[in-house]
Amino acid sequence: SFFTSSTEEQRASKLRTRSNVPIPDLHSSKARIDFEDVIAEPEGTHSFDGIWKASFTTFTVTKYWFYRLLSTIFGIPMALIWGIYFAILSFLHIWAVVPCIKSFLIEIQCISRVYSIYVHTFCDPLFEAIGKIFSNIRISTQKEI
Repeated sequence: SFFTSSTEEQRASKLRTRSNVPIPDLHSSKARIDFEDVIAEPEGTHSFDGIWKASFTTFTVTKYWFYRLLSTIFGIPMALIWGIYFAILSFLHIWAVVPCIKSFLIEIQCISRVYSIYVHTFCDPLFEAIGKIFSNIRISTQKEI
């Protein structure tokens, strides 16, 4: 086969030691796609071994080099775009969203106190009186034969 798992692990460990930037582990990622995930022959239907091995090698090599090509062409621009996006998102969260929520919570405290006084003054006695009125009602059912 073209790749062995030990070779992939060695490459990944070398990449991780080159810089302090964490590299996501693609072994547990949902983005990892193997040959068998895409091209699977059902039980009882098998092509010639040579065809299968050539297909596997072609798929794996093409995927490997095309990913490298796309990463080379689009990696830095996409990193720039995502960096700007998350910088804007962080900026808005820190300087707009959280202060607005804190301000709202401070302002709503006054309203919640007024609302609590209103409920305890008017609604509690009203519903207590209605509850006492309806507490004396008794319903009985009889089945007629």
